[in-house]
Amino acid sequence: MVDALHEYGDDTEDMARALVAYARNRIAAAQPLDQVVSPAELTGRAGETVTTEGIGWEEALRIWSEVLAPATISTDHPAALAFVPSAPTKASVLFDLVVGASSTIASGWIDGAGAIWAENQALRWLADAVGMPKAAGGVFVSGGSAGNLSALVVARHVAASRRARPARWRIAASASVHSSVIAAARVMDVEVLDVPHDERGRLTGQALRATMDADGGDGLFAVVASAGATNAGTVDDLAGVADVCEELRLWLHVDGAYGGAGLLAPSVRGRYAGVERANSFIVDPHKWLFAPYDACALLYREPELAVDAHRQHASYLDTAQTVADLDPADLAYHMTRRARGLPLWFSLATYGTDAYRDAIEQVLTLARQTAELIQAQPTLELIMEPELSVVLFRRTGWSGDDYETWWRRLVEAQIAFVQPTSWMGEKVARLCFVNPRTTLDHVRAVLGTMA
Repeated sequence: MVDALHEYGDDTEDMARALVAYARNRIAAAQPLDQVVSPAELTGRAGETVTTEGIGWEEALRIWSEVLAPATISTDHPAALAFVPSAPTKASVLFDLVVGASSTIASGWIDGAGAIWAENQALRWLADAVGMPKAAGGVFVSGGSAGNLSALVVARHVAASRRARPARWRIAASASVHSSVIAAARVMDVEVLDVPHDERGRLTGQALRATMDADGGDGLFAVVASAGATNAGTVDDLAGVADVCEELRLWLHVDGAYGGAGLLAPSVRGRYAGVERANSFIVDPHKWLFAPYDACALLYREPELAVDAHRQHASYLDTAQTVADLDPADLAYHMTRRARGLPLWFSLATYGTDAYRDAIEQVLTLARQTAELIQAQPTLELIMEPELSVVLFRRTGWSGDDYETWWRRLVEAQIAFVQPTSWMGEKVARLCFVNPRTTLDHVRAVLGTMA
């Protein structure tokens, strides 16, 4: 039995063929949207799967394909419009299989140089899109939560090295900031100074300055701005916020986890003016940059500051760190790290960056067309013109319960996976587009259920 864990025999060959066939079909064929299923139902249908003797790969694969996979929403389905879905390219998905099969650790140059070099090619492309200097650098972490936390840890470390410790460290953000920023503050045991947002949910330089004047700013070390807020897809007044940060010597962190991909689209690039002045920036390729889960690109204007904050010291690391060239392990709070940026790199190398620009522009066009469809419907009201690819609207006469019934009805009928949200205290409908394969026909099918 011990040998069976690692030896490649006839049974392993059969398993490999079956799993590759499953993966090939998943990648090549149109997939169902699938359903939301309760834990109790899954337990009843799947039974116990982790046992002392094992159930065998055939039974495990059967349970996955017949029971568990259909209970897992396909976020790459063109009608997956809830939260922020995903639409990985075929090249990125296929190369993710290579990454998984390669037993590569991408924490340091001493044993992961090739993988890290390739990841850095993708990071350089993103840094250029942001407008960061050539000295900028970064790392791929698991998601926006890890990226926001790691960046803010660096911001506080820098502040602590430059001034006396205050009674309480604080960051500033508006209520529209991503929930992971609030979670990061809680983990770091720092307070959040709430800056009022404007009528579109945006943090502005004017509001930040007024809040600072009234508050005094004691203990403040960073400001977090959004380059495409998740809820409404709006971009903060990055230039105005950057002015205040530079004047008061505050770290500017820009969260572009969802919306940062819009930097590549000429039609909306102007909305991001000021992002190039950020001290740190994140964008999630697994959202709108067509990579598989999970990957967040975390960029620093001065990556050596991140090394000072995050480098771990241990005797067994001494040799590795002497050959380091911005080890990824030193740029975030992690140590062990999968080479999660490689699928994006391979896809970029395969298709070229122009294809990414065109795909993002296509999604932006769909969002604008959706807004026009909504405005043409007498029972629907557009809340605001979309800045990026999130569309908020309401169905006149509906209560919060109506929206809950609506989304469940759509997924049960396999029309779409959507989710309502709240806007200024009101329950409303929300569609988030990232998939170039989503068409107006998908949108019409969704809107037709709200008549």
